[in-house]
Amino acid sequence: MTPRLPPTASVAEPAGGDRLFAPAAARNLEPLCNLLADHAPASGRALEIASGTGQHVVGFAKRLSGLTWHPSDIDTTRRASINAYAAEAALPNIAPALPLDATLPGWAAEHDPFDLIMLVNLLHLICTPATRCLITEAAAALAPEGKLILYGPFKRAGELTSPGDIRFDSELRSADPTIGYKDDIDMARWLSDAGLSPIDQIDMPANNLAFIAGKPSL
Repeated sequence: MTPRLPPTASVAEPAGGDRLFAPAAARNLEPLCNLLADHAPASGRALEIASGTGQHVVGFAKRLSGLTWHPSDIDTTRRASINAYAAEAALPNIAPALPLDATLPGWAAEHDPFDLIMLVNLLHLICTPATRCLITEAAAALAPEGKLILYGPFKRAGELTSPGDIRFDSELRSADPTIGYKDDIDMARWLSDAGLSPIDQIDMPANNLAFIAGKPSL
């Protein structure tokens, strides 16, 4: 079931042709590129789950040129935007956008292993069972020694830690009681349950967190 979202949850504006522009994606691109530069593998196959407008994956592909990036999204309009940004950038390391719903079981078996899987600002917009399924499938889709990086707003030890987070989480839960901020303690447990370790938690700008989890070698 598709969650019901408040208008504040996903803001993207027409930007010419098939392209969409999300102000939030523009704001967090540099911190995310810096995060990837510190923690992503230097080469291999990278999957971005829920790529959205496509602004991120173009920035990622420029900054981490040794990785071949596979953007994805469930929405046809957003896949068109992703492909439009990729065509404009004319980078050799961005594949066509995949029609992937990463909250459904079984998708990992349909793809070759990835050395990196990146997800930005989705988990607060989906329910807990969908989150756990996504983590389990992402872990299965990683190659040995691959990295899973999850970024977004989270609770800390059960608490919302800023007025903006309290307001936004309330808006999400008012629109759909099954969604909202996940807790960092739960996240660490779910990543561990999926067989990923070590698990690092990194403070990011605007009160966000990043989880970096590795898949052990064979």
